[in-house]
Amino acid sequence: MTQIAKSSEKLVQTRTDHHVRTRMLRASPPTPTTFEQLSRETIARMPAPFRNQLDSVVIKVEEFASSEQLAAVGLSDKWQLSGLYEGRPLTEQSVWESGSMPAVISLFMQPLLAEMRDTGVPLEELIQHVVVHEAGHHFGFSDEEMHALEESVRD
Repeated sequence: MTQIAKSSEKLVQTRTDHHVRTRMLRASPPTPTTFEQLSRETIARMPAPFRNQLDSVVIKVEEFASSEQLAAVGLSDKWQLSGLYEGRPLTEQSVWESGSMPAVISLFMQPLLAEMRDTGVPLEELIQHVVVHEAGHHFGFSDEEMHALEESVRD
């Protein structure tokens, strides 16, 4: 398909690649399943000692954080929270504990998609960053330790 584009005050013919245009038309917003799959792929790339400790952590994908989740971290704007760890860090657990609910890592789709659009950072990288950060809370890590863990999962 040939289109006419205005460039520097003169008309220039440009060719739109049919293949690219077709992919763009077929593209649809990522689904919760896509977010969960990308989260699982991030965890699968973690070193075995970390990956094994995350087996019992639940991954949840929601459109936005609930008002309770926002309040728990001192936020009121649902667009400001892209992920959340809810649970007791391993460093605070006892071997004598039983019957507690599993830890949960929640991803919030709309804030992540907005960040992707605003920054141009690929969704896979944003999800990786959030999952590693929230997993770091599970391990009781400092920010520096979280950064080191994130470096270990980069392709």
